[in-house]
Amino acid sequence: AKLESIEILENMDNAVESAIALVGEMNILIPMAGLIDKKAELERLQKELTKLEGEIKRFTSKLANESFVSRAPAAVVKKEQQKLSETKIALKNIKDQYEKISQM
Repeated sequence: AKLESIEILENMDNAVESAIALVGEMNILIPMAGLIDKKAELERLQKELTKLEGEIKRFTSKLANESFVSRAPAAVVKKEQQKLSETKIALKNIKDQYEKISQM
């Protein structure tokens, strides 16, 4: 497929109904109104939500483990905290996308 245009948004409040792909800290929005199989996209997003929720539980458990926190180097603990924070942000973004597509 050919790319028709690229638009950089300051915030996502004005975004049209789109699928979101998370690439690092960047959200790539792909306008989808009338172009997607709503059911399939919701199923895909649900799988991603389940995966992210599992990762959050894993990071939370690891960071709640006093043995891990006390024995691991501070940099490792900090990295796990950062992963947890990033995963929570990704989860929120996917939940928002799920809601938008549900309402299409």
